[in-house]
Amino acid sequence: MDVGALTSALSSASLGPNSSRSMLKNDTFRLHMVTWNVATAEPPDDISSLIQLDSQKSADLYAIGLQEVNAAPLRFVTDLAFEDPWSRLFMATLAPRGYVKVSSVRMQGLLLLVFSQLAHLPFIRNIETTYTRTGIFGYWGNKGGVSARLSFYGHSLCFLNCHLAAHMEYASQRVDEFEYILDTQSFNIEGTPRILNHRLVFWFGDLNFRIADHDLHFTHSAINHKDFHQLWQKDQLIMMKKQEAFLQEFEEGSLSFRPTYKYDLFSDSYDTSGKKRKPAWTDRILWRMKPKAPLLEDGVEGDGVGRDHIKLLQQQPEELPLKVKQDLYTCCMDYGISDHKPVLSTFTLELRKQYESPLVLLYPEGEWSADFDAVVTYTIQEPFASSAWDWIGVYKVGFRSVSDYITYTWVKDDEVFCSDKLIKVYVSKDEIPVLGGECVLCYYSSNLKCIVGISDPFQVQESKVAIEEGLVPENINGLEKKMAS
Repeated sequence: MDVGALTSALSSASLGPNSSRSMLKNDTFRLHMVTWNVATAEPPDDISSLIQLDSQKSADLYAIGLQEVNAAPLRFVTDLAFEDPWSRLFMATLAPRGYVKVSSVRMQGLLLLVFSQLAHLPFIRNIETTYTRTGIFGYWGNKGGVSARLSFYGHSLCFLNCHLAAHMEYASQRVDEFEYILDTQSFNIEGTPRILNHRLVFWFGDLNFRIADHDLHFTHSAINHKDFHQLWQKDQLIMMKKQEAFLQEFEEGSLSFRPTYKYDLFSDSYDTSGKKRKPAWTDRILWRMKPKAPLLEDGVEGDGVGRDHIKLLQQQPEELPLKVKQDLYTCCMDYGISDHKPVLSTFTLELRKQYESPLVLLYPEGEWSADFDAVVTYTIQEPFASSAWDWIGVYKVGFRSVSDYITYTWVKDDEVFCSDKLIKVYVSKDEIPVLGGECVLCYYSSNLKCIVGISDPFQVQESKVAIEEGLVPENINGLEKKMAS
């Protein structure tokens, strides 16, 4: 009996046919991913096809990895201060549809963005980002990897966006760079200090692997006849996976779409310049499920891993079910601003939630307007590592990111009442929008680095005093200026 069958049999035997755990329901979530080397171009006007806005099934999560975002010195400094044009475009497109940017990380031209539907926000926790430079002896960030990790309903996910060394002859260097990134990136999260500790890892980006040996004519002929399988055996990543055991843990869908590099700009034609570069699947999306702890029989020592260590792994609490299925893996030919075409993939995540209630419930007390000081009431549903640096933000409905608040109040400094069940905090009328509008309240945990509670939408009334006295909103608070900018 193989390990998978043995594990299944043991699980069935231990749970029994009438086990209540077997009756627990799994939920499915849709993840849409994009990788695109944008070649320093400015964003297009419309990204609907890039993020599949016309799809019948809406995504729950988006993970978008870009490479070669314009990182000229003046532009890079400006982007750090005011957000880059690509991030602004994705937020402007997704926010009206109920998505919030939950994480982002940038290293020169590498950019990674993660968005979520608003309803999932209180269940996305322990968000951290990091990056690794591999360009010019590890000192320059034009090549390398940026990553974001998070807990989604209790399941650890990590997204790693890479731009690896270019050119045909550097396949082994690309593998070395990837291994270096895996070895050096770390997170300050118990149980997942490294990328490969996560239950599910997505590795994507301009990985720069080429098609070896085949000449230009053969490669073009195979593409034109859609005989992509003729090129697979000489794809460098597929070849390197046969040589490197750690790469074999990463899965990839079939390359049944046109190679995404190198195109003439604003064209579907491959490179017609004097260099006539050979097409290649440089842009890829792979994933890895964390392997289960090995099972040992008496007298078997198990692949060089100490028996005591394996027993310790087996004694850890059983992880809740998590499965991943790729539903789409293709390129998008609708864009011509770069010599790369973007690659898209959609996944179904089937999992059992570790928790279904937010850590904090909160709501506005009474009527809100800029004429009166206001009060927020909240209750802590489950104990968590709260901090004096936790705060409650007031957001417009349709806000784009955690930092897109109108105002905020510190949960400790502005506390006005506390009991075993209820806590109330004060919000100054000077911070409430004069013109009113539909808002939500969000509790932000500084330790968990995320929002852990969201109120239902509520209406902030227009200020009667401001209207009667003809006061200009900009003179009362900075909301309108902020929204305009």
